[in-house]
Amino acid sequence: MRTFSCVCGQTLFFDNVACETCGREVGWCPSCHAIGALESLGDGNYRCANTGCGAIVVKCTNYAFEHVCNRCLPAPPAHGGRCDACRFNRTIPDLSVPGNRERWAELEAAKRRLLYTLDFLKLPYGSADEGFEPPLAFDFKADTIPAEGLWRWMGAGERVYTGHADGKITINIREADSVEREKRRVDMGEAHRTLVGHFRHEIGHYYWDLLVRGRCEDDFKRAFGDHENPSYGEALQRHYAEGPPADWRDRFVSAYATMHPWEDWAETFALYLDITSVLDTATSMGLIGAVDFGDLNAMVGHYRRLGLVLNELNREMGLIDVVPEVLHAAVVEKLRFVHGLVRRQAEGRQAA
Repeated sequence: MRTFSCVCGQTLFFDNVACETCGREVGWCPSCHAIGALESLGDGNYRCANTGCGAIVVKCTNYAFEHVCNRCLPAPPAHGGRCDACRFNRTIPDLSVPGNRERWAELEAAKRRLLYTLDFLKLPYGSADEGFEPPLAFDFKADTIPAEGLWRWMGAGERVYTGHADGKITINIREADSVEREKRRVDMGEAHRTLVGHFRHEIGHYYWDLLVRGRCEDDFKRAFGDHENPSYGEALQRHYAEGPPADWRDRFVSAYATMHPWEDWAETFALYLDITSVLDTATSMGLIGAVDFGDLNAMVGHYRRLGLVLNELNREMGLIDVVPEVLHAAVVEKLRFVHGLVRRQAEGRQAA
Protein backbone atom coordinates (compact mmCIF):
# COMPACT_ATOMS: atom_id res chain seq x y z
CA MET A 1 0.00 0.00 0.00
CA ARG A 2 1.51 3.32 -1.03
CA THR A 3 0.99 6.68 0.61
CA PHE A 4 -0.52 9.70 -1.09
CA SER A 5 -0.26 13.48 -0.88
CA CYS A 6 -2.67 16.32 -0.21
CA VAL A 7 -2.43 19.52 -2.25
CA CYS A 8 -0.98 21.13 0.88
CA GLY A 9 1.88 18.61 0.87
CA GLN A 10 0.71 16.55 3.86
CA THR A 11 1.06 12.78 3.53
CA LEU A 12 -2.25 10.99 3.15
CA PHE A 13 -2.98 7.35 3.92
CA PHE A 14 -5.36 4.85 2.36
CA ASP A 15 -8.05 5.20 5.05
CA ASN A 16 -8.01 9.01 5.41
CA VAL A 17 -11.20 11.05 4.98
CA ALA A 18 -9.61 14.40 5.82
CA CYS A 19 -6.18 16.01 5.73
CA GLU A 20 -4.79 16.35 9.24
CA THR A 21 -2.96 19.57 8.28
CA CYS A 22 -5.30 21.67 6.14
CA GLY A 23 -8.61 20.00 7.00
CA ARG A 24 -9.63 19.37 3.38
CA GLU A 25 -11.92 16.45 2.72
CA VAL A 26 -10.13 13.65 0.90
CA GLY A 27 -11.21 10.44 -0.78
CA TRP A 28 -10.27 7.71 -3.23
CA CYS A 29 -10.55 8.90 -6.82
CA PRO A 30 -11.55 6.20 -9.33
CA SER A 31 -9.89 8.13 -12.15
CA CYS A 32 -6.33 8.51 -10.85
CA HIS A 33 -6.62 5.58 -8.40
CA ALA A 34 -5.32 7.55 -5.47
CA ILE A 35 -6.40 9.30 -2.29
CA GLY A 36 -6.59 13.02 -2.88
CA ALA A 37 -8.18 16.27 -1.76
CA LEU A 38 -11.77 16.84 -2.89
CA GLU A 39 -12.84 20.33 -4.05
CA SER A 40 -16.58 20.82 -3.60
CA LEU A 41 -18.43 22.01 -6.70
CA GLY A 42 -21.84 22.07 -5.04
CA ASP A 43 -24.81 19.74 -5.63
CA GLY A 44 -22.79 16.83 -4.23
CA ASN A 45 -20.14 17.00 -6.95
CA TYR A 46 -16.41 17.25 -6.28
CA ARG A 47 -13.25 17.72 -8.31
CA CYS A 48 -10.24 15.54 -7.57
CA ALA A 49 -7.39 17.93 -6.75
CA ASN A 50 -4.60 15.46 -7.50
CA THR A 51 -2.10 16.80 -10.00
CA GLY A 52 -3.02 15.88 -13.55
CA CYS A 53 -6.44 14.47 -12.61
CA GLY A 54 -9.30 16.93 -12.07
CA ALA A 55 -11.97 14.23 -12.46
CA ILE A 56 -15.52 15.14 -11.43
CA VAL A 57 -16.68 12.67 -8.82
CA VAL A 58 -19.32 12.12 -6.15
CA LYS A 59 -18.91 10.51 -2.77
CA CYS A 60 -20.07 6.94 -2.32
CA THR A 61 -23.37 6.94 -0.43
CA ASN A 62 -21.65 4.96 2.31
CA TYR A 63 -19.13 7.80 2.55
CA ALA A 64 -21.54 10.73 2.32
CA PHE A 65 -24.29 9.38 4.57
CA GLU A 66 -23.07 6.33 6.50
CA HIS A 67 -19.46 7.44 7.15
CA VAL A 68 -18.03 3.94 6.71
CA CYS A 69 -16.29 4.50 3.36
CA ASN A 70 -13.88 7.01 1.81
CA ARG A 71 -14.31 6.26 -1.89
CA CYS A 72 -15.78 8.27 -4.72
CA LEU A 73 -17.25 7.28 -8.05
CA PRO A 74 -17.55 9.11 -11.37
CA ALA A 75 -20.33 11.64 -11.79
CA PRO A 76 -23.12 10.95 -12.53
CA PRO A 77 -23.06 7.96 -10.17
CA ALA A 78 -23.95 4.38 -11.11
CA HIS A 79 -24.60 1.31 -8.93
CA GLY A 80 -27.09 3.22 -6.79
CA GLY A 81 -24.41 5.66 -5.77
CA ARG A 82 -22.19 2.97 -4.26
CA CYS A 83 -18.48 2.87 -5.03
CA ASP A 84 -16.55 0.01 -6.63
CA ALA A 85 -16.10 -1.59 -3.20
CA CYS A 86 -19.51 -1.02 -1.60
CA ARG A 87 -21.45 -2.13 -4.69
CA PHE A 88 -20.74 -5.76 -3.80
CA ASN A 89 -22.55 -5.54 -0.45
CA ARG A 90 -25.71 -7.61 -0.17
CA THR A 91 -26.26 -7.42 3.59
CA ILE A 92 -25.00 -4.89 6.11
CA PRO A 93 -25.28 -4.99 9.93
CA ASP A 94 -28.35 -3.73 11.79
CA LEU A 95 -27.36 -0.11 12.38
CA SER A 96 -29.93 0.32 15.16
CA VAL A 97 -27.64 -1.79 17.36
CA PRO A 98 -25.09 0.35 19.24
CA GLY A 99 -21.56 -0.26 17.96
CA ASN A 100 -22.59 -1.92 14.70
CA ARG A 101 -21.79 1.13 12.57
CA GLU A 102 -18.25 1.16 13.95
CA ARG A 103 -17.90 -2.58 13.33
CA TRP A 104 -19.22 -2.14 9.79
CA ALA A 105 -16.66 0.61 9.18
CA GLU A 106 -13.87 -1.75 10.20
CA LEU A 107 -15.19 -4.43 7.87
CA GLU A 108 -15.35 -1.97 4.99
CA ALA A 109 -11.79 -0.79 5.65
CA ALA A 110 -10.52 -4.38 5.51
CA LYS A 111 -12.52 -5.08 2.34
CA ARG A 112 -11.06 -1.99 0.62
CA ARG A 113 -7.56 -3.24 1.37
CA LEU A 114 -8.46 -6.63 -0.05
CA LEU A 115 -9.78 -5.14 -3.29
CA TYR A 116 -6.75 -2.86 -3.60
CA THR A 117 -4.49 -5.93 -3.56
CA LEU A 118 -6.69 -7.80 -6.05
CA ASP A 119 -6.48 -4.79 -8.38
CA PHE A 120 -2.71 -4.56 -7.82
CA LEU A 121 -2.42 -8.20 -8.94
CA LYS A 122 -4.90 -7.60 -11.82
CA LEU A 123 -7.12 -10.42 -10.58
CA PRO A 124 -10.66 -10.53 -12.02
CA TYR A 125 -13.81 -10.15 -9.94
CA GLY A 126 -17.24 -8.74 -10.61
CA SER A 127 -21.00 -9.03 -10.60
CA ALA A 128 -23.42 -11.25 -12.50
CA ASP A 129 -24.27 -8.28 -14.74
CA GLU A 130 -20.60 -8.16 -15.72
CA GLY A 131 -20.63 -11.83 -16.67
CA PHE A 132 -18.90 -13.27 -13.61
CA GLU A 133 -19.82 -16.75 -12.46
CA PRO A 134 -19.85 -16.90 -9.54
CA PRO A 135 -20.56 -13.20 -8.91
CA LEU A 136 -18.79 -11.64 -5.94
CA ALA A 137 -20.92 -10.48 -3.00
CA PHE A 138 -20.54 -9.73 0.71
CA ASP A 139 -22.85 -10.35 3.66
CA PHE A 140 -21.99 -8.76 7.01
CA LYS A 141 -24.21 -10.32 9.67
CA ALA A 142 -24.48 -10.86 13.43
CA ASP A 143 -25.54 -13.85 15.54
CA THR A 144 -27.69 -11.88 17.96
CA ILE A 145 -27.78 -8.45 19.53
CA PRO A 146 -24.92 -7.76 21.96
CA ALA A 147 -26.31 -6.80 25.39
CA GLU A 148 -24.27 -4.98 28.01
CA GLY A 149 -21.11 -5.63 26.03
CA LEU A 150 -21.70 -9.39 25.82
CA TRP A 151 -22.55 -11.43 22.73
CA ARG A 152 -25.49 -13.79 23.14
CA TRP A 153 -25.92 -16.99 21.17
CA MET A 154 -29.35 -18.53 21.60
CA GLY A 155 -28.99 -21.59 19.38
CA ALA A 156 -27.50 -23.12 16.25
CA GLY A 157 -30.20 -21.63 14.04
CA GLU A 158 -29.09 -18.11 14.93
CA ARG A 159 -25.38 -18.54 14.41
CA VAL A 160 -23.66 -16.77 11.50
CA TYR A 161 -20.63 -18.58 10.13
CA THR A 162 -17.85 -16.69 8.42
CA GLY A 163 -17.33 -18.40 5.09
CA HIS A 164 -17.83 -18.52 1.33
CA ALA A 165 -20.54 -20.05 -0.84
CA ASP A 166 -21.06 -19.52 -4.58
CA GLY A 167 -19.26 -16.17 -4.64
CA LYS A 168 -20.87 -14.78 -1.49
CA ILE A 169 -18.47 -14.04 1.35
CA THR A 170 -20.13 -13.88 4.76
CA ILE A 171 -18.35 -12.27 7.71
CA ASN A 172 -19.75 -12.46 11.23
CA ILE A 173 -19.44 -8.89 12.52
CA ARG A 174 -18.32 -10.31 15.85
CA GLU A 175 -14.93 -10.50 14.11
CA ALA A 176 -14.88 -6.68 14.14
CA ASP A 177 -15.01 -6.76 17.95
CA SER A 178 -11.31 -6.80 18.91
CA VAL A 179 -11.93 -8.48 22.28
CA GLU A 180 -14.08 -11.24 20.80
CA ARG A 181 -11.63 -11.76 17.94
CA GLU A 182 -8.68 -12.11 20.31
CA LYS A 183 -10.60 -14.61 22.45
CA ARG A 184 -11.21 -16.72 19.38
CA ARG A 185 -7.61 -16.42 18.26
CA VAL A 186 -6.35 -17.72 21.60
CA ASP A 187 -9.03 -20.41 21.91
CA MET A 188 -8.24 -21.75 18.45
CA GLY A 189 -4.46 -21.50 18.82
CA GLU A 190 -4.06 -19.19 15.83
CA ALA A 191 -0.97 -17.09 15.24
CA HIS A 192 -3.11 -14.34 13.69
CA ARG A 193 -6.81 -13.60 13.51
CA THR A 194 -7.57 -10.36 11.69
CA LEU A 195 -10.38 -8.91 9.62
CA VAL A 196 -8.24 -8.55 6.53
CA GLY A 197 -7.04 -12.11 7.09
CA HIS A 198 -10.63 -13.37 6.97
CA PHE A 199 -11.23 -11.52 3.73
CA ARG A 200 -8.04 -12.88 2.17
CA HIS A 201 -8.89 -16.45 3.15
CA GLU A 202 -12.49 -16.32 1.94
CA ILE A 203 -11.57 -14.65 -1.35
CA GLY A 204 -9.27 -17.62 -1.87
CA HIS A 205 -12.35 -19.86 -1.96
CA TYR A 206 -13.91 -17.45 -4.46
CA TYR A 207 -10.88 -17.76 -6.74
CA TRP A 208 -10.93 -21.55 -6.50
CA ASP A 209 -14.40 -21.41 -8.03
CA LEU A 210 -13.39 -18.76 -10.55
CA LEU A 211 -9.94 -20.00 -11.64
CA VAL A 212 -9.60 -23.68 -10.67
CA ARG A 213 -12.98 -25.42 -10.81
CA GLY A 214 -13.43 -27.15 -14.16
CA ARG A 215 -10.19 -25.61 -15.47
CA CYS A 216 -7.11 -27.04 -13.81
CA GLU A 217 -8.38 -29.41 -11.12
CA ASP A 218 -5.88 -32.15 -11.99
CA ASP A 219 -2.99 -29.72 -11.53
CA PHE A 220 -4.59 -28.57 -8.29
CA LYS A 221 -4.74 -32.15 -7.00
CA ARG A 222 -1.04 -32.62 -7.69
CA ALA A 223 -0.22 -29.50 -5.70
CA PHE A 224 -2.74 -29.66 -2.85
CA GLY A 225 -4.24 -33.16 -2.85
CA ASP A 226 -7.52 -34.72 -3.91
CA HIS A 227 -10.38 -32.40 -2.95
CA GLU A 228 -12.95 -35.05 -3.85
CA ASN A 229 -11.73 -37.83 -1.58
CA PRO A 230 -12.36 -37.60 1.28
CA SER A 231 -15.33 -35.27 1.03
CA TYR A 232 -15.20 -31.89 2.73
CA GLY A 233 -17.65 -33.03 5.42
CA GLU A 234 -15.63 -36.16 6.21
CA ALA A 235 -12.40 -34.16 6.31
CA LEU A 236 -13.95 -31.56 8.62
CA GLN A 237 -15.16 -34.23 11.06
CA ARG A 238 -11.78 -35.93 11.08
CA HIS A 239 -9.90 -32.67 11.59
CA TYR A 240 -11.86 -31.66 14.67
CA ALA A 241 -11.71 -35.19 16.05
CA GLU A 242 -8.00 -35.82 15.49
CA GLY A 243 -6.39 -32.42 14.93
CA PRO A 244 -3.57 -31.70 12.46
CA PRO A 245 -0.74 -34.19 11.79
CA ALA A 246 2.33 -33.79 13.97
CA ASP A 247 4.51 -32.65 11.07
CA TRP A 248 2.06 -30.10 9.66
CA ARG A 249 4.53 -27.20 9.98
CA ASP A 250 6.78 -28.86 7.39
CA ARG A 251 4.05 -29.04 4.75
CA PHE A 252 1.29 -26.52 5.50
CA VAL A 253 0.99 -22.81 6.18
CA SER A 254 -1.30 -23.41 9.17
CA ALA A 255 -2.92 -26.19 11.17
CA TYR A 256 -6.29 -25.34 9.61
CA ALA A 257 -4.81 -25.84 6.14
CA THR A 258 -4.38 -29.54 6.93
CA MET A 259 -8.15 -30.05 7.16
CA HIS A 260 -8.93 -30.32 3.42
CA PRO A 261 -7.26 -29.29 0.12
CA TRP A 262 -9.78 -26.47 -0.27
CA GLU A 263 -8.71 -24.97 3.07
CA ASP A 264 -5.05 -25.55 2.22
CA TRP A 265 -5.63 -23.59 -0.99
CA ALA A 266 -7.48 -20.76 0.81
CA GLU A 267 -4.80 -20.47 3.50
CA THR A 268 -2.04 -20.49 0.88
CA PHE A 269 -3.89 -17.95 -1.25
CA ALA A 270 -4.29 -15.71 1.80
CA LEU A 271 -0.55 -16.02 2.47
CA TYR A 272 0.15 -15.02 -1.13
CA LEU A 273 -1.95 -11.88 -0.63
CA ASP A 274 -0.14 -11.24 2.68
CA ILE A 275 3.21 -11.44 0.93
CA THR A 276 2.10 -9.18 -1.92
CA SER A 277 0.60 -6.56 0.40
CA VAL A 278 3.53 -6.46 2.79
CA LEU A 279 6.10 -6.19 0.00
CA ASP A 280 4.09 -3.52 -1.80
CA THR A 281 3.92 -1.45 1.38
CA ALA A 282 7.55 -2.05 2.32
CA THR A 283 8.64 -0.94 -1.16
CA SER A 284 6.45 2.15 -1.08
CA MET A 285 7.75 3.08 2.38
CA GLY A 286 11.37 2.69 1.31
CA LEU A 287 12.09 -0.23 3.65
CA ILE A 288 13.28 -2.43 0.78
CA GLY A 289 14.23 -1.87 -2.82
CA ALA A 290 12.16 -2.66 -5.88
CA VAL A 291 10.51 -6.08 -5.93
CA ASP A 292 9.92 -8.15 -9.06
CA PHE A 293 6.38 -9.38 -8.45
CA GLY A 294 6.76 -11.75 -11.38
CA ASP A 295 9.49 -13.70 -9.56
CA LEU A 296 8.11 -15.79 -6.69
CA ASN A 297 11.55 -16.74 -5.40
CA ALA A 298 12.45 -13.06 -5.09
CA MET A 299 9.14 -12.32 -3.36
CA VAL A 300 9.62 -15.13 -0.83
CA GLY A 301 13.22 -14.06 -0.18
CA HIS A 302 12.21 -10.46 0.51
CA TYR A 303 9.32 -11.59 2.71
CA ARG A 304 11.54 -13.89 4.78
CA ARG A 305 14.15 -11.21 5.38
CA LEU A 306 11.58 -8.53 6.13
CA GLY A 307 9.73 -10.93 8.44
CA LEU A 308 12.83 -11.51 10.55
CA VAL A 309 13.22 -7.77 11.10
CA LEU A 310 9.55 -7.04 11.74
CA ASN A 311 9.17 -9.99 14.11
CA GLU A 312 12.11 -8.86 16.21
CA LEU A 313 10.78 -5.31 16.33
CA ASN A 314 7.40 -6.58 17.51
CA ARG A 315 9.01 -8.79 20.13
CA GLU A 316 10.79 -5.74 21.50
CA MET A 317 7.35 -4.22 22.05
CA GLY A 318 5.81 -7.39 23.43
CA LEU A 319 3.57 -7.89 20.36
CA ILE A 320 2.85 -10.99 18.32
CA ASP A 321 4.93 -11.76 15.23
CA VAL A 322 4.04 -9.92 12.04
CA VAL A 323 5.12 -12.94 9.97
CA PRO A 324 4.33 -16.14 11.90
CA GLU A 325 4.58 -18.52 8.91
CA VAL A 326 7.58 -20.73 8.25
CA LEU A 327 7.96 -20.95 4.48
CA HIS A 328 9.25 -24.49 4.02
CA ALA A 329 9.84 -25.83 0.52
CA ALA A 330 6.45 -27.59 0.39
CA VAL A 331 4.63 -24.34 1.23
CA VAL A 332 6.63 -22.43 -1.39
CA GLU A 333 5.65 -24.97 -4.05
CA LYS A 334 1.99 -24.44 -3.22
CA LEU A 335 2.58 -20.70 -3.41
CA ARG A 336 4.11 -21.31 -6.84
CA PHE A 337 0.86 -22.86 -8.04
CA VAL A 338 -1.07 -19.80 -6.82
CA HIS A 339 1.53 -17.48 -8.32
CA GLY A 340 1.26 -19.18 -11.70
CA LEU A 341 -2.52 -18.75 -11.80
CA VAL A 342 -2.29 -15.11 -10.71
CA ARG A 343 0.36 -14.25 -13.27
CA ARG A 344 -1.55 -15.90 -16.11
CA GLN A 345 -4.61 -13.86 -15.20
CA ALA A 346 -2.57 -10.65 -15.11
CA GLU A 347 -0.88 -11.38 -18.42
CA GLY A 348 -4.21 -12.27 -20.02
CA ARG A 349 -5.84 -9.03 -18.89
CA GLN A 350 -2.82 -7.01 -20.03
CA ALA A 351 -2.94 -8.65 -23.46
CA ALA A 352 -6.67 -8.00 -23.71
